[in-house]
Amino acid sequence: MRPVRQNDKTGANGAGARWAVGALALALALLASGCAGTGSAASGADGAKPAHASRAALPAGPAGALAAYAARLGRAEARRAAVARRWGLAKTPLTPPAPPARKPVIGARKGFEVDDQRELRLPPVFTTVPTKDKVVFLTVDDGAEKDPVFARMMSDLKIPYTAFLSDFLVDDDYGYFRKLRDHGVTLNNHTLHHPYLPALSYARQKREICGMQDVMEKQFGRRPTVFRPPYGNYDEDTLRAAKSCGIGYAPIWNEEVFPDHWEYREEDQDLHPGDIVLTHFQGPREWKGTMADMVRRFLRTVTAKGYAVARLEDYL
Repeated sequence: MRPVRQNDKTGANGAGARWAVGALALALALLASGCAGTGSAASGADGAKPAHASRAALPAGPAGALAAYAARLGRAEARRAAVARRWGLAKTPLTPPAPPARKPVIGARKGFEVDDQRELRLPPVFTTVPTKDKVVFLTVDDGAEKDPVFARMMSDLKIPYTAFLSDFLVDDDYGYFRKLRDHGVTLNNHTLHHPYLPALSYARQKREICGMQDVMEKQFGRRPTVFRPPYGNYDEDTLRAAKSCGIGYAPIWNEEVFPDHWEYREEDQDLHPGDIVLTHFQGPREWKGTMADMVRRFLRTVTAKGYAVARLEDYL
């Protein structure tokens, strides 16, 4: 068997937002045309409408319904912008498209296969989800840092992400990760002790992966179908063991983000639709900054490049 080894150092589409803006513009146009004939009657001497007249001025029928929807949408966008500013973001993160009705077919990335990959139908190792949606996926590994500011920030901004947990790093505070789960974060398998798996026998690899499945079920209520090998290192035994433990996918990453820089796997040093981005539950002891600093760097970059952040499991 030949191990396929990757190391830790690698290397939302605007459509939803554009649709929302288009709907808003259409609705405002309808509102303007529907209210044109009532302006003088509803206005004061200076031509300004009294505050109480705004709701009554909405046109009836479909135009009124669309205008009301546009008003709600505008208020929601204003709230999102205010939240973004409060967390130090000049631009509001883009909204991802709806999850695809037909999930993409995901195979092992070329060069990342193991012997008997297809014959044994082993979980694919991949760094990018095949999609035309201009989205990326944020994944957070290990679990050492239990930063309440990070948890609140991600909840306030409504940014989806996936956590890959190792038991020896999370067993001192399962409750922190239960709270993340309750706010919609998907919790996945990253082994019991975060070992270099290719150095272990098949039996020991299986204990690391299946043992973590048991922990995940006991502590968080479900056995994941997604697993990330520590350090991105694996061999055929790893994927065979993972499959026997109920794993269907073994995503790694195409970029890694830190509070002060990015690292890229590809030669073009850029993001691509469907890329998986890695970061960690770490803080100032390991980084030049906090998890909140990392999120700001991440969101500023992906937003500036026109990407939204989507939930990885919605594409699997």
